[in-house]
Parts: sequence; C-alpha cells; structure tokens
Amino acid sequence: MSGKISKREDYKRLIIFCMAIMIVLAQTAVFAYVWYDYYRALIFEPFWRKGNWVLIAIYGVINFMFSHMYGGLRVGFLKKIDVFYSLTLAMICTNIFAYLEITLINRWFLSPVPILKMSAVQIVLILVWIFVSRRVYSHYYHARNLLVIFGEKDPGELIGKMNSRSDKYNICAKVNVDRGEEEVHRIMEDYDGVIIWDLPSQIRNRYLKYCFEHSIRCYLSPKISDVILMGSERIHLFDTPLLLSRNYGLSVEQRAIKRVADIVLSGCAIVLLSPLMAICAIAVRLCDKGPVFYTQERLTRNGKPFRIWKFRSMYVNAEKNGARLATRHDSRITPVGKVLRNLHLDELPQLFNVFMGDMSMVGPRPERREIMKEYEKEIPEFMYRLKVKAGLTGYAQVYGKYNTTPYDKLKLDLFYIENFSFLLDLKLLFMTVKIFFQKEVSEGVDDKQKNALKDSEE
Repeated sequence: MSGKISKREDYKRLIIFCMAIMIVLAQTAVFAYVWYDYYRALIFEPFWRKGNWVLIAIYGVINFMFSHMYGGLRVGFLKKIDVFYSLTLAMICTNIFAYLEITLINRWFLSPVPILKMSAVQIVLILVWIFVSRRVYSHYYHARNLLVIFGEKDPGELIGKMNSRSDKYNICAKVNVDRGEEEVHRIMEDYDGVIIWDLPSQIRNRYLKYCFEHSIRCYLSPKISDVILMGSERIHLFDTPLLLSRNYGLSVEQRAIKRVADIVLSGCAIVLLSPLMAICAIAVRLCDKGPVFYTQERLTRNGKPFRIWKFRSMYVNAEKNGARLATRHDSRITPVGKVLRNLHLDELPQLFNVFMGDMSMVGPRPERREIMKEYEKEIPEFMYRLKVKAGLTGYAQVYGKYNTTPYDKLKLDLFYIENFSFLLDLKLLFMTVKIFFQKEVSEGVDDKQKNALKDSEE
C-alpha cells in the first residue's frame, strides 16, 4: 500500500513540475520574441550570438525564482485567484528586472511599450495555464480524506479552516485518543492521512512514530518547544547526535548585518516613497482636520519601549475608553483610514522608526504593553518574541493575518527567530508586496473582541 502511495506522490510531483516548467518556458518564449523582434535591433552590437541565449536564460531563471517564491507554481496548493495573483506579481517583478537589464545593456532607456504588450500577452498565458493545470490536477488528484486525532481540546476551529479548502482537504471524521491506540490505528486505515491535533507530547510522539513506520501522511500543529528545536544546530563531534539551541536570539554579527541592511533599505524607501507619504498625509489631514500622525508606545527587543509612528487611521480620541485591536466593522476608523489600512499605507512612517533603530525592516510586529500583559495571562511564553527587534513586516504578517490568534502568531514569530538568515529577510520583504492587496490579511478581529484572544469580551 505504501509503495502505491509513494508512486502516486512521485507522479504528482512530476506532473506539477512539468506544468510549472511549461508556464515559465511560455513566458520566456514571449520575452525571447520581444527581444529579437524589437530591442536587439536597437542596441548596437550588444554581444555575440550566445549572449542572446544567456539573456533569455536569465529571464527564465528570474521568472522561475519569483514564481516559486510567491507560490504561483504550486498547483493544487493555492486557490486559483491566489495563483493568478502570485504569477502576475512574479511576472511584473521579472519584467521590471528585464527592462532594467536591457537599459544597462543599451546604456540608456528604451521604450517600455513592448514590455507592456508582452505583459498583457503573458497575463493571457497565465489565465490559460491556470485553467488547464487545475483541470489536469483535479482530474488525477482529489481532496484527501483526513481523520483528526484529538484529545482534550476540540479541533472545531482547525476543521473550519481546513474545510475552507475543500478542493484540497476533506475532513471526514474525528476520533478522541480516549478510544485507545489500537482502535485509533484501526480507524486510521480508512483514510488518506491523519491530523494530530494538540495532543500531549508523549501521546503525540507515539502516533507520529506509528505514522512514520507505516508511511501514513501526517499533519500536526507544532508546539512552541518544537519550533525552538527546528532552529537548533546539529552537532556531530561525537557518535551521539546532539542538538544545540543557543536561545539568545540573533548573534552579534547577525545583528550588525541586519542593522546595516535596515539603514540602507529604510533610507532608500523613505526617499522613494516620500511623494506617496506626502499624499497620504494630505488625505489624512483633509479627512477630519485632525493630526496627520499617530504615535503610541510599543515594545521592541528585550521589552524596551519606544514610540511607534503611523498615519492616523482612526478618529481623534478613538481609544479614550481603553486600548483594543481594530475590529472588522470598527466605527473608530475614518474613511481615509480604511483605505490606508487595506493597503497597509498607514505603516509607512515606521520607516523612520527603522532608520532610527527602534525597529527593523523584518521582525515580530510590536505590541502595546497592556495587550502583551493580556496575552501573557494565557500564554506565558508570549515574551519570547522580544528576543529580536520589532519589525515593519515579518513572518507572522506574511503567513498570518491581523486576527490570527496570539498563540499562532507567537509560533510564526519563533519560526523566524529560530531560522533567521539574511536571505529569509529578503524573501519576507518580497513576500510583503504580495499581501498588500489581500483584504483578509488586514481584516480586524471580531467586533466583540478587545484583542485577538478568541474568548475576550467587550
């Protein structure tokens, strides 16, 4: 049985890889046509014949990298609209890069009209590819029938989230571990995979080993200790494997490199985005004649307080009755504020916080002291995220939402802290562009909540 499943997975990966290569080659072919038909003739002896092939190959590689990074090539993983958004964004980034490359070769700007026409053709190719690839994928691979194994905590919230992707997951049943391991093992045989949901470590590990032994697909929600272990360093000085978890955040050289990058990136962003920030400031001022900026005390590395800067998106004195997170239908938000929040433009003044050293370009989002104290009542480990500087964007912002639970945000932030690298920072910065126009990312908490804890009440 496991052999058949393994072959099925191999065929699936092969099909996905072939379809991914098809869309990259198709877009690269369009670029090759535009290069040979227009730009090459305008550039005086740019390079030998093989140079044309290298230029086209570079385009294909860059397109593949952006498409892969934004997840557009993962057929069957994202929704169709998300695949279109991801591939279109990847195509735009690649075409901007290609135009700048052509400009450098020519040593001056050429007309961007062929690039724009090329982009329109590529969008049509992307739409056709999405339709065909999803049809092929759906024909051969249906949603997996899954069993949820749970203990004291009810898995209803998880089931609701996974059922929203009925094209990928089909939660057929759930079983409590109180039924006994032998009975649960017998039930597992009727499903394509299992979800191990928030079980005590000792019990969870037994089920995990059983799934590994019998080649059963297994999904599980990691505990905080698991996230810390994922970032551990492997030591092979002896014939006994060891894992080293340093537990002090970033090293001094990592902090130095990160600080230099923050100064350069935030400084360039301030200069480039100054016209946009001026427009935002004028809009906020004209909306209700109130102040343009809103400052508030937040916490950064080691719990150090600082004043965060934002464009004001709420009416003056909106928090006179106490601090709480914005809700989905928050009457405190101004009309201009709604636009700024949906596009995340209210965060732009924090570039000055980054430049001054209070924040970093990438890191956990800074919380208010009173909100932190509320979270710590239920999650004492919530202060773990303060081992690094607060960030303008971060792992939890890219892969979570505004109303993601504090426990899940903590795990996402710890993923970042324990796996930090300069390349990860660059990836998260590029991924931040992807979430700008995704409404669910900036969607507030429920109207009766003061914070993101599910049981908090007004």
